[in-house]
Amino acid sequence: MPSPFPGVDPYLEEHWGDLHTSLSVYARNQLQKVLPPDLVARVEERLVVADPEDLIESIRPDLHVREEPYSKRKLQPVRSSSSLAVVEPVVIELYNEPETQRFIEIRKKDSPGNIVTTIELLSPTNKRPGSKAFRDYRLKQESCLGADINLVEIDLIRAGGWVISVPLRFVRKEQFTPYRVVVRRAWPRFRAELYPIAFQQKLPTIKIPLRETDDDVPLDLQPLIEQCYEDGRYDSIDYDKEPETPLEPADAKWAAQLLRKAALRGGRKRKQDCPV
Repeated sequence: MPSPFPGVDPYLEEHWGDLHTSLSVYARNQLQKVLPPDLVARVEERLVVADPEDLIESIRPDLHVREEPYSKRKLQPVRSSSSLAVVEPVVIELYNEPETQRFIEIRKKDSPGNIVTTIELLSPTNKRPGSKAFRDYRLKQESCLGADINLVEIDLIRAGGWVISVPLRFVRKEQFTPYRVVVRRAWPRFRAELYPIAFQQKLPTIKIPLRETDDDVPLDLQPLIEQCYEDGRYDSIDYDKEPETPLEPADAKWAAQLLRKAALRGGRKRKQDCPV
């Protein structure tokens, strides 16, 4: 069942861990078909550990199997020789598991270290100003831009701060959209290509730069997000509630009308979901 939204479904941000993994693989597969024979796309990963002050926020690993937490086990009564009543404390688990962030590298087949282009799919932790993940991502930007590596930044997360490699002061008001893609080529270095993406529009096909002697290759983003929705079985989303990251008033009104028209809001179901 397809998403009712023509572009990015705002409810998918709640499932970003799964979405990020799928988008990386699907984008790699699409690029593999159009790259020159001597280049190859690979999905790489890095681990990001949050700052201690970020522990209140949940960091979900891609797949996690663990023993039942101590706080869920039956606590044994505390025996005391005194007559004082002992109150059992609430056990709070404080864990700081690393988040796996994936990105795509395009490089020469016979020289794995020869990276031509890096494609970053931004995560919520990258966009949290002041966090370690934010600072680490800034260092990754500087590393790419200082090493003659093309950098493509795909930002499909509405929440968070401005972290892409184009300073906000260079972006006009009408270009400040919920979603965006930025391309920084290894040449010319001091120029950026910005793809502003409005909430109500489909995702574009963007141009991925390779070597200076190569033609750009296309990356069609909309089929990737549609495949994530279908393969992830996200047709079970409860559209009667609002998305976790609030929409702008005009977009919220448009989304509500869209969902009511698709019989996904107001207690109704899609015809295909109703029993015969």
